Amino acid sequence: MNRLLSIVVPAYNEEKVLPEFHRRASVALDSLMYEREIIYVNDGSTDDTLRVMLELKKSDSRVTIVDLSRNFGKEIALTAGLDYAHGDGVVVIDADLQDPPELIHELIKDWEEGYDVVYAKRISREGESLLKKATSKLFYRLMQQISGVKIPEDTGDFRLLSRRAVDSLKQMREQHRFMKGLFTWIGYPQKSVLYQRDPRFAGKTKWSYWRLWNFALEGITSFTTGPLKIATYVGLSTSFLALIYAAFVFFKALIYGDPVQGYPSLMVVILFLGGTQLFSIGVIGEYLGRMFNEIKRRPLYFVKDYYVPASQQNETARNGRDH
Repeated sequence: MNRLLSIVVPAYNEEKVLPEFHRRASVALDSLMYEREIIYVNDGSTDDTLRVMLELKKSDSRVTIVDLSRNFGKEIALTAGLDYAHGDGVVVIDADLQDPPELIHELIKDWEEGYDVVYAKRISREGESLLKKATSKLFYRLMQQISGVKIPEDTGDFRLLSRRAVDSLKQMREQHRFMKGLFTWIGYPQKSVLYQRDPRFAGKTKWSYWRLWNFALEGITSFTTGPLKIATYVGLSTSFLALIYAAFVFFKALIYGDPVQGYPSLMVVILFLGGTQLFSIGVIGEYLGRMFNEIKRRPLYFVKDYYVPASQQNETARNGRDH
């Protein structure tokens, strides 16, 4: 019996690109000697993304649709797709066609050689601004320095995972999920495949700079306590400098007297210390907020509808399943 290959595609407002994505993915998959399923995860889209998915399902018996109850964000949508994937190998890919489905063949070759995680590493990023490229590069370099997990640089979510890698990921149910870090954290043999990333085929990116900033913050606080250490070091350094300045003021007053002067320097010191304290409290607050969300132990998502493929029509439906 042929092994099963699952393709997980999270999508949010991708009605314009889904038909072309499905066409290209189907062409790429048809030449493979594997059974396959394509799992589309509708992450609370507000356009006709679900309708397009249903049309694709009518024309392709391999299509499964997981329709989430609202928009939970890409990381959660990706997690939902992995939860519903049954394949011996699972490919994670975005629907915007910046990651070419044709590269799946290369991922499979390394998977067949025994690698549990085969990730696509970008050597170019067409269609992205210089600012976005620079900030992305800075983020991954920063993560390399402060994180205990060596996250591959210039690498997105596009990759192939073995069954045991997927099963390992499914055991981790934290609310604040940074999937690129989790993919690396599980370990197992991993290998990169180089490719050139294309511009978005249609529609607009959902990643504004504000969302990218929050995403970076999520990644940093999820995989390292570095900011807490930085706050500690800043506090110690500030205290040391304040002690030196206090000694300077004391001896200056002792030798030269102390006329009523120094208001500007006093304000500078007060504002500097106040800013340092607020920064430290803010860092602690970020971690405390994440602890608050974790201890509530809410499900990661709710599924509004689960559209099984034709091959599973006789199986028990799992509509309304929560995780």
